[in-house]
This record gives sequence, C-alpha cells and structure tokens, in this order.
Amino acid sequence: MHSNIYRKLKDELDHGSKAVVLTWINHPSMDASGLPKSLLTQEKLFADPLPEYFDVRASERVNSSFDTGCPQLCQSDVGYDLLIEPYYPVPQLIILGGGAVAKPLSELGAKVGFTVTVIDDKPMYANKDRFPEAENVICADFSDCFEGLALNGHSFVVIVTREHRHDLECLRQILNRKTAYAGMIGSKESLNRVKEQLLKEGFSGEQIDQVHMPVGLDIGADSPEEIAVSIIAEIIGCRRFSKAKQMAGEAEPFHYAQTDKMVLDELCRQTEEPKAIATIIETQGSVPRKAGTKMLIWSYGMTVGSIGGGYAEGELINTAWQIIGTGKSLIYEIDLTGQAAEEEGMVCGGTMKILIEDC
Repeated sequence: MHSNIYRKLKDELDHGSKAVVLTWINHPSMDASGLPKSLLTQEKLFADPLPEYFDVRASERVNSSFDTGCPQLCQSDVGYDLLIEPYYPVPQLIILGGGAVAKPLSELGAKVGFTVTVIDDKPMYANKDRFPEAENVICADFSDCFEGLALNGHSFVVIVTREHRHDLECLRQILNRKTAYAGMIGSKESLNRVKEQLLKEGFSGEQIDQVHMPVGLDIGADSPEEIAVSIIAEIIGCRRFSKAKQMAGEAEPFHYAQTDKMVLDELCRQTEEPKAIATIIETQGSVPRKAGTKMLIWSYGMTVGSIGGGYAEGELINTAWQIIGTGKSLIYEIDLTGQAAEEEGMVCGGTMKILIEDC
C-alpha cells in the first residue's frame, strides 16, 4: 500500500509544489504491497534514498517531466523500467466579486477543472446557494481577503467587483503577489485611468502589463455568459500555452499534468480493500484520455476515474480483476485504430499503453 506516498504528494500539491512519483516496474523488491514508489519534488526527496541504479539519464528524464508535464517510461541500465509521473497543483480560479459575470464564470471554471474560490463583501453575493460549484465562497472585505489566499504560480485571478474602487484595491494587492494569470474587467477608458493611477503610485509598467486589461478574448461578448466564456477561454490559453512559447511562435500546447481529485483522494485513504491502479503511461494518435490519467478498480466492481469508457475500458477492468491480490503488475495495450475503433463507434484512432498494478 502506498497511501503514505500519495498523502505526502497531496500535501505538496496543496502547497503549490510540483512533484513526481517514481514507480519501479519489474523490480526485485516488489512484493504483495505493490510496486516500489518514491516521491520527488524539485526541492526534496521523500521515502528511502533513491537506489543506485537511478542514474544520470533517469535524473534528466525526471527534470524533463517537471518541465513538460508529460509522464515518461524509461529503462535503467540494469533492465528495470521506471515510470516517471509528474503532478501539478490543481489550478485555482479566484474570482473577486460575486456579481453577474462571476456566476457563469464560476460554473465554467469548475467544469474545465479549476478549484474555484469566489470572494465578495456582501452576503447576498457570497453564499453557497449562489455558487454551489465553488470549492470556497468567502464573504470578506476585499482589503482583508488576500492574506488567507494561498496564491502561487497555479492561481488564476479575475477581478470583477461591482465598483471601480474595489477593482483598483484588489489589483494593487495582486500586483505584489505571484500568480499564473490576473485579469480585470472594465472599459478601455476606465482601464487607462487605472494604469495611470498605478504608475503614479510607483508600480512599474512591466507589472501592470502582466495584467489582462480588459479581461477576456475579444469575441464581441455582450451578456454576462458570453463575457464569462471569453474570460475562461483566455485563461485556458494562458494555461496551455506559456507566454515565452507564444512569443517564440511555438503553437504546440503545453501538456498540463492533470490530477483527478477523486482518484488522488482514494489513493490517500489507508484501507485494506484490494484494488488495482490503472495508469495510462504512453499514447499514440488520437485517444480519449492522455498519458498520466489514472483509474482505480476494486475487486467487487467499483471504479473511480476513467481511461475513456466503452468496450476497451471494460476489457481493462476484466484484466485488472486478474491482477488484484497477486502483488503483480503488467502493461496492457489498447488499440483504437482501424477495425477496433470502427466496431466501438469511435472517431479516435490511436493506441494506449496502460500500467495495471495491484495495490
């Protein structure tokens, strides 16, 4: 059982740190407790020291996974396969203001994978009935709410308060904090006045230029719902494409390592229930889910997570049932090309390699 490793992983992610989990496949120390695992962040190592066959090449692949967000499967010089799985903190969408735009923006943010926090200074706007999908709804003065926010390089902040003075008050504080994205609503005329005021107060032009003003893509949005769509689209673009790559003319999206919260929560539970972990470790072509996706399968039929559904997932579950309780693992291949995809009624056509391990 590796619940301790995953609890430490969750703790690191909650504190805004990237991490990788190393899984040693075909390792001689594998026993009924499952495949040996280690946890690394860019600053520290958990569990036992890395074995001697963690060579320079493996270290380079770990660094590459940190940078790219892509899982990697490599073979050591002594023949053991090493799965390197990067994990990034779940991105936060922090909405300052609970008015007309905030409501559809909160809904969209939650649907595309953000942990949503909504803040307003009036109870009629800051309540769970208005924002049921939000992880946190905070009623607080805008000047007092920032100390309680754990802002980091995975925080996306949108300022949509009901008054210009509140917007400016929020922006002053955001400019001195690290975020992945900051945007503020307003007309071009009012935002120009904001920029002039901030320059007078000593903020640099470079700081101010980091803020998306006006917030959202220019799609001619008019209604609150359309404005929310323009904002979330801009945020997704900033999340998937780094500014440096955009400036360099590189259009390839960044593989932002995904973390399924329900799967991770289950992995953190200390339980004796026999189950298997299925992890997509490699993909080619068009497939429903990407490398790094996890699914848990219990012996009595319960599952959490998905590798894409359909017949292929059913076959995977049947194979996992044969692994549960054995202490073994295997790499299972799914072919979604040609006739297999046609029989499934799928438009995708690719292959997936999936590590199934007893835990």
